[in-house]
Amino acid sequence: MGSLKNQYLGNLRTEGTHIPSGNKIITDAPVDNMGKGQAFSPTDLMSFSLSACMMTIMGQVADRENIAMEGLTTDITKVMSASPRKVSEIHINFNWPVLDLTNKQKTMLINAAKTCPVALSIHPDIKLEVTFNLN
Repeated sequence: MGSLKNQYLGNLRTEGTHIPSGNKIITDAPVDNMGKGQAFSPTDLMSFSLSACMMTIMGQVADRENIAMEGLTTDITKVMSASPRKVSEIHINFNWPVLDLTNKQKTMLINAAKTCPVALSIHPDIKLEVTFNLN
């Protein structure tokens, strides 16, 4: 048995379950693709997963280096191509307004983000623009 289960609910909507915890997530097709746009679309989750993975791996480095990561946010923009309909670009803008890092710490965190498993799994045809505002 897998650790995830997904069920089609109808009307272009699914409900995914994380089996070990019971947590659930709903997906909905976007308005521009016949959906209601009332939840994350699958391609939204793809883009969000990249950000979450980057933050998680950065958090592992931060824990090891005693860097407090609270307050780190990202703004995520997903760009779709029309034909074929697919994610063509993902833009992630990291913001960390109150931070005092050495250049070595910044480099470690940025390298951690860029080598997270999701980043390494994204097809090279997808353009990634990642900006780190680590003040």
